[in-house]
Parts: sequence; structure tokens; C-alpha cells
Amino acid sequence: MTSADRRIAAIATGQLGWVSRQQAHAAGLSDRQLRSRVQSGFLEQSGANTFRSPFVRHSPVGDLRGLLLDIGEPCWASGPTAAALHGFDGFALRPPFHVSVLRDRAVTRTGHVIHRTTELPLIDRATVNGIPTTRGARTLIDLARTTDNNRLTTALDSGLRDGLFSEASLHERIVALRTSGRYGIPALLEVIQGCEITRGAHSWLEREFLRLVTTAGLPRPQCQEVLAARRDRLVRVDCRFAGTNIVVELLGYRFHRSPADLRRDTERASVLAIEGYTVLQFTYEHVVADPAWVLRCLGEAFAVCGRHNDA
Repeated sequence: MTSADRRIAAIATGQLGWVSRQQAHAAGLSDRQLRSRVQSGFLEQSGANTFRSPFVRHSPVGDLRGLLLDIGEPCWASGPTAAALHGFDGFALRPPFHVSVLRDRAVTRTGHVIHRTTELPLIDRATVNGIPTTRGARTLIDLARTTDNNRLTTALDSGLRDGLFSEASLHERIVALRTSGRYGIPALLEVIQGCEITRGAHSWLEREFLRLVTTAGLPRPQCQEVLAARRDRLVRVDCRFAGTNIVVELLGYRFHRSPADLRRDTERASVLAIEGYTVLQFTYEHVVADPAWVLRCLGEAFAVCGRHNDA
């Protein structure tokens, strides 16, 4: 065995039996010499740019490693493939593999699914068992494009259970990515809301608002309090600060509000104004992406309330 062959063998051993054409060139083998190694059985050519040792058994993770080597950097396992690497319940590592590349790359691989993305920020990248992949939260968001609600719920629960992401970090990525036209996000938000209803607890948005208020040293409000009644309906508010006329309404996850929603919310605000309450409305994006503005508004409302009380 030549010194170049020993270098190739060492590279392949560290990559589950695979070596790229570029790595073979760096080890001292030309394309002609590579063809010779294939003809002799020392290597098997598996892709346009990859070779594998015939002495290493096939495995799903090895085959994925070979596909990524063949495509070349930068590329990442994504979607169901990334979910399997992260250990999401209900996902197994098997072909067809899903891989993401940057949009300006013209890449196709028969038998696999190649996704294109404008960018993949560092916060959305991870490495699992030496394989570049999308991070847990980004993987879940990508899954929402094509995965049914039951499997998505299972993935959400297992990701939270295994610490692949927190509720806060997941919502931060949702806010950051929802403006980029990712049509799966509404489905993911629907799943999150459904889980919260099933668990019978306050919504994450409400819990996050309470955490924000407590951290800032403001008094903790009463939640889901009935303050008035109109048209035979009770007017229940998300948060009310005792001893003040300040009410906070949290405007949920939804992208758009229907005409019926707008009418209902407008009537609620009007009734509360008639009853003498100051109503502050904060959206999902406000609480997640601009908490400083939320606290500033609350501080100003408390200041106005204090001046009125002094008068």
C-alpha cells in the first residue's frame, strides 16, 4: 500500500468509510489514479465526487455523510433527516435524505431531496455526530411545511423534553423566520396553541409576559379576569394590574385577524374604555422581539396612572 493509499484509508476511516475527490487530491491521488483504485477494488465510486471503502459496512449515517461530501460544503442535513439526527420521536434516519443548500447552488441528487435557502444563520446551524445539520428549533420550523399536526406535536414535545430548544428560543426563531415566507409556521403555531389548551395552562405568550413583568420589578397582574359585561357576554381580559385602571391584552400568534376577530376586539376595547380602563395591546412580536418597548409602555402607563391618583 502506498503512502497516498494509507492517507486515503485514514481519511475514510474517520468518515465512516467515505472520502471526497477533493480529499483524495489533497492526499496525492490524481483523477487517473482514483480511477485505477476503483478498477482495482480498493475504492468504490458512489457519487460524482465521492468514493467509499468496500471494507466498511453501509449504514444510514455513513450514507448521509457520503451524500454531504458529494454535494460539498456548505450543505446541511435538514427536515426529516435533521429530525432523525436530533432524535425527534417518530423520525428514522433513512433515504431519501433531506439536505439544504444555499439558493445560488444548482444541486440535484437522484433519490434525495435538496432544499434551497437564501441563508442559514449561525444560530440555525448545528453538528450532530460530525454531520452538519440544522439546529433543533429550525428543524422543527422546517418540518411544519410538510408534516401533519400529529407528527409535528410529537416532534415539538420530544424536542422540548430533550432540551433541543426551549419555548423561548423556539418562539424567537419563529418571529425571526416568519417574515421570510415560511408557510409552515402557521401550522406550527396551531400545534403549539393546541398543546397549550390540552395542558390546561396559561399560554406561553401569557407566561412570557408575566416573566417579563416580574423580571422588571413591576407588580404581577391578575390574569383572565372578568371586568364587564355587554350584549349578554362577559368581557374577560388577559391581564389587569390591581389598584390601577391598566389592562393588557396579548394578541396571540396569528398572522392575520378575521373581520369577526377585529369586530370582537374593537367592541371589547370600547367597553373597557367606557368602564374607565386604559387598555394596552401587545402583539406576539412585541413580547418576543421588542420586550424593552413593552416595558417602556407599561412604565409610562403606570406613571400616568400615578399622576391621576395624585390628582
